Amino acid sequence: MQPLSQAGPPAVRRTPMLNQYLAAKAQCPDALLMFRMGDFFEMFFEDAKLAARELEITLTARDKGESPVPMAGVPHHAVSGYIARLLQRGYSVALCDQVEDPKAAKGLVKREITRVITPGTMMDLEALEPGRSNYLAAAVAIAHGRQALALLDVLAGELLVTEVDGARVGDELRRMGVRELLSDALSPAALAALVGESPHGSLAMRRVEPVVGGDVAIRRDLQRRFGVDFVGAAAGGGSAAQRRAIANVIAYAEQTQRRPLLHLEAPRAYRAADALVLDEATRQTLELTARAQDGSRQGSLLWHLDRTLTPMGARQLARYLAFPLRDVEAIAARADAVQLLVQQRSSRAALRQALQGVRDLERLVGRVAMERATPRDLGALRASLGRLPDVRKQVAELRAAKGAPAAALRDWSRLDVAPLEAFSQRLARALVEQPPLVANEGGIFAAGFCPALDELLTLSEQGHGFLSALEQRERQATGIGNLKVRYNRVFGYYLEITRANLAQVPSRYVRKQTLVNAERYITEELKQFEEKVLHAEERQKSREAELFAELCAAARALIDPLRALARLLAATDALQSLAEVADRGDYVRPQLTRRKELVLTEARHPVIERLLPGGEVFVPNDLSLQAGSDDDDGSYFLLVTGPNMAGKSTVMRQAALCVVLAHMGSFVPARRAVIGLCDRLFTRVGASDNLTRGHSTFMVEMMETANILAHATSSSLVLLDEIGRGTSTFDGLAIATAVAEDLHDRVRCRTLFSTHYHEMCDLAGRHAHLRNSQMAVRHDGQALIFLRRLVAGAADKSYGIDVARLAGVPAGVLRRARRLLQQMEHQRPAAAQLSLFAAASAAATGPVAAAAANSDRSTPPPEDPLRARLRALDPDHLTPLEALQLLVALRAEVTENSCCT
Repeated sequence: MQPLSQAGPPAVRRTPMLNQYLAAKAQCPDALLMFRMGDFFEMFFEDAKLAARELEITLTARDKGESPVPMAGVPHHAVSGYIARLLQRGYSVALCDQVEDPKAAKGLVKREITRVITPGTMMDLEALEPGRSNYLAAAVAIAHGRQALALLDVLAGELLVTEVDGARVGDELRRMGVRELLSDALSPAALAALVGESPHGSLAMRRVEPVVGGDVAIRRDLQRRFGVDFVGAAAGGGSAAQRRAIANVIAYAEQTQRRPLLHLEAPRAYRAADALVLDEATRQTLELTARAQDGSRQGSLLWHLDRTLTPMGARQLARYLAFPLRDVEAIAARADAVQLLVQQRSSRAALRQALQGVRDLERLVGRVAMERATPRDLGALRASLGRLPDVRKQVAELRAAKGAPAAALRDWSRLDVAPLEAFSQRLARALVEQPPLVANEGGIFAAGFCPALDELLTLSEQGHGFLSALEQRERQATGIGNLKVRYNRVFGYYLEITRANLAQVPSRYVRKQTLVNAERYITEELKQFEEKVLHAEERQKSREAELFAELCAAARALIDPLRALARLLAATDALQSLAEVADRGDYVRPQLTRRKELVLTEARHPVIERLLPGGEVFVPNDLSLQAGSDDDDGSYFLLVTGPNMAGKSTVMRQAALCVVLAHMGSFVPARRAVIGLCDRLFTRVGASDNLTRGHSTFMVEMMETANILAHATSSSLVLLDEIGRGTSTFDGLAIATAVAEDLHDRVRCRTLFSTHYHEMCDLAGRHAHLRNSQMAVRHDGQALIFLRRLVAGAADKSYGIDVARLAGVPAGVLRRARRLLQQMEHQRPAAAQLSLFAAASAAATGPVAAAAANSDRSTPPPEDPLRARLRALDPDHLTPLEALQLLVALRAEVTENSCCT
């Protein structure tokens, strides 16, 4: 976010209006000030220049002379769209609006800053992303580098609090989709260093003044606000740092909104470790919510799963994906509901139909609670409540279905619907079919709702007929064919006559205004009508304002049941979405266990399968990782070999996605799935760099690998692809083998490890729980065909040149590459002679030691047993038979060691 410059130079001529603007600007120097003038919001000085550049609007000037004032403006009715664009770029906007009727103002119209809009406090429904929560967060440092985080969704009234390690702050903020971060101790630059870089999207960062008072005062204020004890962690205030973070985020939100936030729910504490932990690298690799390449939603797992019909359902589905469950009972309860919805296809279709037309009830409730609701918002609330009977009917039918789990969708039985239905009927009677956007222009209420209002509306409507009749009568009486009866806000009603017809004006006409080409008059009849009608219109608007305020107050009295209904609708919509995807894709309910296993039969990648061109079929694969009791038998480590493009990464990713889906309570794309619960899921797949921080591709790979080795447990699932490829062959082989051995021997977690180092296949003979597998291909000497099948055994070739041919590498380059490959393969025995004796030691120490010995030629390798054995021989005392037997034995030993290396 770019800093905003202060307002204009002191040499500018200070008019009363400009002094009013500068006083408002001084209150919010870091925000772009939009100053209401008539039908426009105007910006001046540096704000005008910035707005003209960012919004691509015209930059003009006020008081064009020696000291012109830069000026730019946007129409007040379209200001929301312009504000949204500025917020997306990280700016804040202060709205300085007219707070009195310009017609009633004596002198300068009174203006005040009515609110400050920031990325984390935006409340415009049209500007907010429907499927994404809009969190404002505050961070407070704790000992040992940890941070307390409080997250507030202003419209939803949701308040969360947690603690995370300093190194994971950025991960948590990005997982939650935080738009704005506050700190009362760190500068924006320090916050940026703490958070790290985000590949897609922006995060506004601000330093704020700390809340006044110590922990005792903060705790007392929070208890007064929420009526709960903030001592226990379960209440969301387990530490002084957490309470301070909560107080900071509330204070900032109330300061920007210029009003207390009375609709906030009591804070809920959560721990990242309570869900399946997915770090940022894993989320990006698996493309859970966005494509890694460009950050777009299409092509992600969330995009594939989203068959929701309401905005809050889409956000609930995103929360399911952000917090995959780890509790078997909680997962089973969610999966029961999904299974019921899958089995009852016709009822699910009727439920989907009933959800059509439900608007963003959660955010509408927030706007009502914040006293920012418009007539159109109440219209959306009416539409949502109008769908409630149909939704309840379909839920009841689902729960009554034969074999329905007792717990499935049972929360609907706890909803008190009587006050909601009564209010729904009231809204249906009250509002016109299409309520207006603003409340001060009238036209909100339907005929029959309020008899007194109907009388005023009738008078106004009859008045229009009277004016038409009056105009016709006066034309006939005066003979002036172009006589017109008109109205404007300044002069009221009048008769307008062109100068050519002034001679025909009767004496009963009283001149009201003179124009260049016409004169305006009034008659006693028109004057009496004006007094009657204008009074009626004023009374009409006043009465409509009163009725609208009463409706909003009635809605505010129902905040709790409305919020409960919004939650039920969101959860139901998210569950039916998972069921819709499962039914369409022929998914299976996974069997969840507490054992260390991952068994998938005919598993598929859900997103790739959907994106395949028409007619192309995804090739499913089987996968089995199972550890026996006490890890005494079974295999939990799968080493995957095979050429590039054969599908290794796809098989690994689809296994990980099945695990994520299972922990969400979803069905999975397979014919059978047995999945042991995981505490964390790690992936190291694909190549990337971070040049802005000076990190090469290999450095990023090693950092991610180090993170996995430091945090993986025996309950984790680890996916590693081509570890060690960013350095020399011997270094890479050594690192890859050492990492594999550590995961197998020390961590003992379920692991999928793909590699092109065929030497690593020998690990299967030395490690009890490691198996080799390969992606099957068929090569007839001419063409390479990828079968996309994972089969047992190790691949013997990488087929790199064949893949290069498929990629379009020129034929001449390919021929040269084949000749060089043949030469290298022929030279291998000679190279083996150079390290003949090192090869013998490799048989005892493994390929890593051999690779290390060959990678460091500056230090001669120590004499190995085979060399010492040959030096000790005395050929002069060997019989021919003994020499022949020794030669055969040495040849057999060298041949065996050459195969191993």
